[in-house]
Amino acid sequence: MSTTDQVQEPSKYSEKWQKRFAFFDAYGAPSEPGYRAALKSLAFKQKATINLNFIAFFFGPIYLFVLGLWKKNLTLIAIIVAINVALEILYSYVNISFAKHLDFGVGFAINLLYAMTTNYAYYLKEQKGEQGWNPFKGMRW
Repeated sequence: MSTTDQVQEPSKYSEKWQKRFAFFDAYGAPSEPGYRAALKSLAFKQKATINLNFIAFFFGPIYLFVLGLWKKNLTLIAIIVAINVALEILYSYVNISFAKHLDFGVGFAINLLYAMTTNYAYYLKEQKGEQGWNPFKGMRW
């Protein structure tokens, strides 16, 4: 078999991850200006695919462990615990009649945080070999 007849190995990443990785390779981190400009040119579904991870939104702590992002996941879990402790202290000092609604909002925000940070964190781990504790590295706020 000649070199032109070689069979190409299938990638270990799905097509969706390959597109995300290619986008991050081409335009950099979400905090970089080229990223924003390139993202604006995409259709809504493509923007959502690059920016958000829907599995991480619903199963964040479990999914990050599955992806091997345990350091970032432990940091996010520590943030969740700190927020919940602070809220419980606040609720005990102030009689808030809509605490259940506030808890829902905080939970939604935390799920959104997982959804927004997972794609770039996984890119850093798999493509750049970076496995740090900061789950917000390269993110724009």
